[in-house]
Amino acid sequence: MDIDDADRLQTLLYSAYDSDTVREMERPLLDDGVPLMRMAAAATAHTAMSLLDDAGVAIENARVTLLAGAGNNGGDGLYAAAELANEGAQVTAIATGRSLHEEGFTAFVRAGGRVLVLDPAAEIPGCAAGFSAGEAGERLQAAVEYARDSHVVIDAMTGIGAAGALRGIAGTIASSLGMNGMPPSRPALPGNEPSMEFPLIVAVDAPSGVGVDDGSLPGPYIPADTTVTFGAMKPCAMVPPASYACGHVVLVDFGFDVDESMPAVEMVDGDFAAESVRIPRLADGKYSRGVVGLVTGSARYPGAAVLSAGASARSSVGMVRYLGPQRAQDMVLAAFPEAVLGKGRVQSWVVGSGVPTADDDAAGGDVQRDTIDALLRHYTLPTNEGDADHMDSPALGMPPIVVDAGALDLLPAKVPPQVVITPHAGELARLLNRLEDHEITTRTIASNPLRYAREAHMLTGATVLLKGAVTIVVGDDGEGGERVVLSGRAPAWMSTAGSGDALAGILGALLAQQDDALAENPSLVPEVTAAAAYIHGLAGALASHSEQRGWPRPHVYGRPDKHHFDDLGHPIVAGDIVSEIQSAFAQLLQ
Repeated sequence: MDIDDADRLQTLLYSAYDSDTVREMERPLLDDGVPLMRMAAAATAHTAMSLLDDAGVAIENARVTLLAGAGNNGGDGLYAAAELANEGAQVTAIATGRSLHEEGFTAFVRAGGRVLVLDPAAEIPGCAAGFSAGEAGERLQAAVEYARDSHVVIDAMTGIGAAGALRGIAGTIASSLGMNGMPPSRPALPGNEPSMEFPLIVAVDAPSGVGVDDGSLPGPYIPADTTVTFGAMKPCAMVPPASYACGHVVLVDFGFDVDESMPAVEMVDGDFAAESVRIPRLADGKYSRGVVGLVTGSARYPGAAVLSAGASARSSVGMVRYLGPQRAQDMVLAAFPEAVLGKGRVQSWVVGSGVPTADDDAAGGDVQRDTIDALLRHYTLPTNEGDADHMDSPALGMPPIVVDAGALDLLPAKVPPQVVITPHAGELARLLNRLEDHEITTRTIASNPLRYAREAHMLTGATVLLKGAVTIVVGDDGEGGERVVLSGRAPAWMSTAGSGDALAGILGALLAQQDDALAENPSLVPEVTAAAAYIHGLAGALASHSEQRGWPRPHVYGRPDKHHFDDLGHPIVAGDIVSEIQSAFAQLLQ
């Protein structure tokens, strides 16, 4: 594999394209007669046979159910099912629509496959239709039971053309075989490897029922053990919660030309993250390497001050400056005697970690909230329509600031893009409810996090980091649009108290290192923010000795897979993450 091919594959693996862009990329190949459907089918059939082999089931003893929709996705499935039937498997296609892909259906029947029609109005050659509503219900129940008793279910009901929640026959099947609107409740295992519990579900291009372009779970869907996706990654294979429903992802490379196509979302890798790390220079002093100012911790929650200070200090800056109550000051100095107390020159701020929220009993008279409130006022942009041009606003000249936890309810209505907010789903729901005066719940955010991260960015102007196993960053692209960058490096062991304080400290340090680059190019803010999330996740992986991660790299079909995930790891506390930050930097810079 030459360097150009390696770079193209790297782009394919770490970029996801919306459905319309994928169709544009495949059109020249289809016009040239490239048999994309046959290629897709062969990869799907081979993947299913590999799963059966891993499960110890001989192909001639295998029971396979194909859920076949009416479109090209169903055609992919029919050709794949025909290959499995030719290998000796017992294959039944369940037609969920009123028709089937003509050529795929012919190949399937010739291979000896059987067909069960569910829609009384179907027009499928050689198949009975016009049956009663009662018989339709019996057929649907029989189809679900047959699928449940299969070794493999190939899900080819909808593909990437569907939008919104599944309804009708497809929705009933998804409800019966899958889940309804919430992420899979399975353990986070290394590599998203299949559970080997029958039936093993292979999704064709994308699991039926997921939001292909936004990663949402709008209704019933069928979670896959393995998703075989074609040509390029789609957002649903990266963006949670749909990405959790894709299982292990296999990418079939069609040779798309991706140079002229703009990805909808990007995933951070180590090389990407390393670009945001400033290597010390021979002429550097502590000020030129970056100074982080921290208004974190409080009298009630002083530990956050220690964690955020420790994370910043270990993230390649020249100085950490801390402002806070006496108890927190004493704890910070005891842990990090190099920290400097009090006001002074900084290149970035981190505020809010360990600071009580407005509805906390400890909020009244809290000195940290007063300090943060006064600081954030300097980042306020006008909100009047006549003030759309903010080029002369002094807020644009303020250093970047990370607004975390207890400071989120102090965020002004409109701020510049160097303001980075770092909520989890519950905090984002409270922020949006305050800004929009409506009732969004944590569950609402969890079902479509990309949508609401985008909404928060649009409403406030801030760069939004929405925490999760896959962290979502939404910010400016520098050309009047938005940029979405994801980080899926973190193992699930990191969902522990204080982990977010460490992330805020790392982020503040990376922002402080950027000199004037962020002001000159706002699109760097989401890059640096996502890089901080990656470094945070890498430090957690080193601390927990875990190869599990929120987003495992897909396997490219037909190429050796060098990534073997075995070690689940062990529990950690936030201090363990902080202790491994320097090792994470060392690994990146190698």
